[in-house]
Amino acid sequence: MRDWSNQMANVFRKLGVKKGDRVCALMPKNPALVVYILAAWKVGAVYVPLFTAFGPQAIEYRINHSEAKVLLTNKEQRAKLPPRDNMPTLEYIFVIDGPSHDQDQPFWEALSKESTEHSIEETTVDDLLAIQYTSGSTGMPKGAMWPHNVLINIYPYMRYAIGLRDDDVFFGGADPGWAYGLVFCTFAPMAFGVPIVFYEGPFKPETCYSLMEKYRVTNFAYAPTAYRAMAAAGADVIRRYQLNVRAMSSAGEPLNPEVIRFFQEHVGVTIHDHYGLSETLMLIGNFNAAEMEIRPGSMGWPLPGFDVALLDENGTPVADGEVGQIAFNTDSIPNVFKGYWKDPEKTAERLVGKWFLTGDLATKDEDGYFWFQGRADDIISSAGYRIGPFEIESCLLEHPAVVEAAAVGKPDPVKGEIVKAFVVLREGFAPSDELADELSLFVKTRLSKHEYPREVEFVVELPKTPSGKIQRFILRNQEREKCIKA
Repeated sequence: MRDWSNQMANVFRKLGVKKGDRVCALMPKNPALVVYILAAWKVGAVYVPLFTAFGPQAIEYRINHSEAKVLLTNKEQRAKLPPRDNMPTLEYIFVIDGPSHDQDQPFWEALSKESTEHSIEETTVDDLLAIQYTSGSTGMPKGAMWPHNVLINIYPYMRYAIGLRDDDVFFGGADPGWAYGLVFCTFAPMAFGVPIVFYEGPFKPETCYSLMEKYRVTNFAYAPTAYRAMAAAGADVIRRYQLNVRAMSSAGEPLNPEVIRFFQEHVGVTIHDHYGLSETLMLIGNFNAAEMEIRPGSMGWPLPGFDVALLDENGTPVADGEVGQIAFNTDSIPNVFKGYWKDPEKTAERLVGKWFLTGDLATKDEDGYFWFQGRADDIISSAGYRIGPFEIESCLLEHPAVVEAAAVGKPDPVKGEIVKAFVVLREGFAPSDELADELSLFVKTRLSKHEYPREVEFVVELPKTPSGKIQRFILRNQEREKCIKA
């Protein structure tokens, strides 16, 4: 890996890639991707990840917005690229499995011609390391600028929250096109000297279990959507495999309590849910490496030394049990981002004094556990009540007919908004008025009487970001448009 990345760094130098230039990759999990990124950092370049599920428009936007100069890809992903004329800053395209266009260059052939010796560009902790674009769950993606100290300050999360040990075999399923997959599922365990399972095929629950068995994985991390699918596959699937896993973690969006209970019962491991952002990486978590009571549905505690607060609209901390916006003191977070690429206005909106405003809402109990309530934009205001969607969705997922759910506010002339639920049914269940009423009553008898969905609509799928986060704002806007037309 050292020799290959040195060779590719020499290729970068010959191409004129210098400190601060942006280079990107549209790649599945493949050793070539790690070689390419390490080489970019060795010459002081800024890495821009691209998710392999992106379509041409999303790819074009990120390449042009970041003004990327070089791209690494494979033949399959190369076929999705927009015409070169649409990406004026992109000068070079490397393809790992042979060029498919005249202007492309073969990756392995290019680096094989170079020396394995390389003089690394001097950088500081404040120099730019990467531009990670947000998932676009609330609008156009923004490019979060990470300084080099991101890689230095991964220790608290990996050691305490993930609970990484020197003798672990780590399997992080998150895609390296996103922050969690790039940092915590790839380079963080490598920095600890821990072997990782790198799998570039499509996600299937059976494949995950098979890889965990084959490589005797002891520490496993994946997104909530994957855990839900693994749970939905059922206990019979798990029984086919002999698992050696001792620690499991989740991040990206809240993990529903019923999924946590499923793995407790059938795998014997409690999934530890964690919370972070593209801008800051991980902030709050349930710690695998500490004596900590796990409260299903909770985000956990702030990482050691991190000053995290819940603020009201005036920037004043709220009392325990009250909903507030999650904010953190930038002086206490060592790996805070440097702002949004070419967007000082959005940066200023999020950085208010010493506080970074996340846009996420939560409550905190008397023991210091944080409980996610939703995006600030996702909060439902009904008859004077402020209702978070997550608890409603989690309750719906406990019903045997429901595989996915999203709760939003629908305009109402009397209450301001009412709760409306969009539900994806499990195979074997059919939509009906009777089932809709049953689901409403199911929530009503388990949560507060103002929280249950007054309307239930059955859908084939929910709108999601490429990273799997539910885009409630799309559903909410649909309801508002219907009311306007009515």
